[in-house]
Amino acid sequence: MKVGYMTNAWGDVVGHPAGVTSVKDLFYLSTGSIEEAVKSISRAGYEMIEIFDGNLAKYANNKKVFNDFLKGLNLKLLAVYSGANFIFDEILEDEFYKLEKAASLAAEFGAKHFVVGGGAIRSKGIKEDDYKKLAEGLDRVMELSKKYGLIASYHPHLGTITQGPDQLDKLMSLTKIDLCPDTGHIEAGGGDSAKVVEKYKERIKYIHLKDYYRGGFYPLGKGQVNFDSIINTLLNCGHEVDFTVEADGYNGAPEEAANESSKYLSRIFK
Repeated sequence: MKVGYMTNAWGDVVGHPAGVTSVKDLFYLSTGSIEEAVKSISRAGYEMIEIFDGNLAKYANNKKVFNDFLKGLNLKLLAVYSGANFIFDEILEDEFYKLEKAASLAAEFGAKHFVVGGGAIRSKGIKEDDYKKLAEGLDRVMELSKKYGLIASYHPHLGTITQGPDQLDKLMSLTKIDLCPDTGHIEAGGGDSAKVVEKYKERIKYIHLKDYYRGGFYPLGKGQVNFDSIINTLLNCGHEVDFTVEADGYNGAPEEAANESSKYLSRIFK
């Protein structure tokens, strides 16, 4: 089954503690054991993984150890996830210092995709100019990714200025970056993920599959997301699309989510 799985379901999603006082060091982290996550992902039948930049940085001086570990489980690194605020001029260069480190690591470890989230909501609310700032930052991420041979995509997320469908449309009209939809976050933000995928299919090279229902995230097939429509659209859109399952936020065991989602997808991805 040529589908990836995100390692962040094992443990909580946090920022590196160094980032509290140093923005340039604010990597994403999953607090659980990456080794256990990767073993569980392999057992569930997936062939690839996505990992946070901060968790990959742990292996910066042990590249062979990590690569041999993946190889021994018949897994490949598909994508690395990072993020930034993008809207605050004073810290932007420090954020890009971190983003370049993350992209460099992704390329060094053989990833194909570099996925970024972001677009902070200010304490006093969203300024219209924030969309322009975010778009300019994302276009810059595109150029940075090209430098390292990576495909850049933007991941809309709850808690950012693109959590609603109208907000996402506003941003996408201002930037050239590809879209990595997260089906669960789109639904949670009030959108219809199947309609979003249909609308932006020409700009989707990579997608996060996550189910959602009444305020919660679930294994695939347990919620309201129309995956049949989404996957059919992308398998027939005329270009290659990579798929990764993401299950952070699910209240059950991460191994359960991985296995249930694998069973659901096995009828589609042979």
